Amino acid sequence: MQNQSIQVSGLQKSYKDLHVLKDVDFVVEKGSIFALLGSNEAGKTTVVRILTTLLKPDSGTASVNSFDVVSKPDNVRQSISLTGQFTAVDEVLTGRENLIMIAKLRHLDHPRQVADDLLKRFGLTEAAERRTSTYSGGMRRRLDIAMSLVGKPQIIFLDEPTTGLDPEARIEVWKLVKELADSGTTVFLTTQYLDEAEQLADRIAILHEGRVIANGTLEELKKLFPPAKVEYVEKQPSLEEIFLTIINKKEQK
Repeated sequence: MQNQSIQVSGLQKSYKDLHVLKDVDFVVEKGSIFALLGSNEAGKTTVVRILTTLLKPDSGTASVNSFDVVSKPDNVRQSISLTGQFTAVDEVLTGRENLIMIAKLRHLDHPRQVADDLLKRFGLTEAAERRTSTYSGGMRRRLDIAMSLVGKPQIIFLDEPTTGLDPEARIEVWKLVKELADSGTTVFLTTQYLDEAEQLADRIAILHEGRVIANGTLEELKKLFPPAKVEYVEKQPSLEEIFLTIINKKEQK
């Protein structure tokens, strides 16, 4: 489909006797923020590793930007960028030097100009000549995401991007993610923070014990929650309440 950046069908992956992914299916629309939500060990990072060609599935299919992740991995890599759970900046280098290095590795023209543009966009110009070892957690994450945008990838994968950040830095990253989507970049986000998915995502898929057990907009997921008892004011369920209700329903079957 032309409007779909990612298509996943029947994805399975096992590590010896541990069945991590069990027939995972979902699609991600272009220019949207898609959140894959789940607890630790749910299989979120395995999904990301398969979609970014770092790991091969046992069965099923997955395509990114219309390219199959197994048969066309080079084409996939040219259209994506990945920001992992831990920042990948070189702490010996300055902020500007980190960006210049990535621009050169991507064989871009005018790497210094590319670096300057991204430093300005991410509010890091004043810290550009400082070693990144002196950066705060929020600044490192901003630089990490900036490095991911060198070369203007069409799809960016953010694997638990706010893990370990303080509340102010998390809000900073949320703002950046929204700006990415507004500029037309497709954002695939994994998170275990329910408020993060609630704040950011156009669509949310809940991964539990290797399966996608719910997938939809926040409003669609709210319909899976038992109707509120009307007393004075009808209380809207939070995503946390929806998540726990869906998980508990599956475990009781």
